[in-house]
Amino acid sequence: MAGIIPAIALFASAAPAQADLKLCNRMSYVIEAAIGIDDKAATATRGWFRIDPAACRVVAQGTLTADRILLNARALGVYGSSPIPQNGSDTLCIAPENFVIAAARQCRPGQTPASFTQITPTQADDGNLVAYLAEDSEYDDEQARLAGIQRLLVIAGYDAAPIDGVDGPKTQAALAAFLKSRGLTADVVQSPNFFATMIEAVQSPSSTGLTWCNDTPHKVMAAVGTDDGKTVTSRGWYRIDPGKCLHPDVTGQPKRIFSFAEAVDAENRTVKFKDKPLNWGGATQLCTRENKFEITEQSDCGTRGLASAGFTAVDMSGGGKTLRFAMP
Repeated sequence: MAGIIPAIALFASAAPAQADLKLCNRMSYVIEAAIGIDDKAATATRGWFRIDPAACRVVAQGTLTADRILLNARALGVYGSSPIPQNGSDTLCIAPENFVIAAARQCRPGQTPASFTQITPTQADDGNLVAYLAEDSEYDDEQARLAGIQRLLVIAGYDAAPIDGVDGPKTQAALAAFLKSRGLTADVVQSPNFFATMIEAVQSPSSTGLTWCNDTPHKVMAAVGTDDGKTVTSRGWYRIDPGKCLHPDVTGQPKRIFSFAEAVDAENRTVKFKDKPLNWGGATQLCTRENKFEITEQSDCGTRGLASAGFTAVDMSGGGKTLRFAMP
């Protein structure tokens, strides 16, 4: 995740803005994008546009007479904390669900500030303007699609690693096992809705691996800990939307697995129930931090500038375990 290009693969061009604007996804993640249109004294935002790997989507139609075009992109919650850097130079307002905000520099209730990056699209052969979202891996469309499938197979508990966009027996075996478990035929892999099918599978309870299910009305942020007998590694955060399930990407055969989760509001503040934080954990203290993390040293969390949380040990002896987060 560390190698994603922060600039969202900008392509400079002097092409006139006389056509539709498309965003094309050459990342191994299903992403949601929001655009900002900065035109003289007014700045508007609009989102969310869901774009699968190797797919494009029109995000603005017709003549675009804007001084600047801005972009915010995030990966779906199934991937954990968004691996796309949120470090743009402009701060504009967004909303949790689909939105159009006409005055996007002053956030109102229900809206939150987010970083946007200026983009300069290039003109494609069809006359449209296009901007690409890319990773350091520099996937072409075919590689991005396969890497996206590999990544979701791993999250769903199938061994398709490494995630590299290169086909081979290991990837094919994992894909075949996934299709068989869902009663699907091989031709569905080429369907336009295949990523939606995989996302639905990842968000359903599984008979293998660890599954978190959110039965609350709140967003839940979860972290997982793994003990391979030598090192205990804590990793988070994974976003689990209300009514959804998620499989953390636990690879290998760890001797022990630990889990911690807490409910948060729209501003990512911990939800309280009867004056107590609404969370689900246990007695094993592991290190965490506020933002995305992967920590392999679990001693002296506080002195190293880290937070800690009480994780619960998960009994995986039955081959699969589903933890359901519910209101008390």
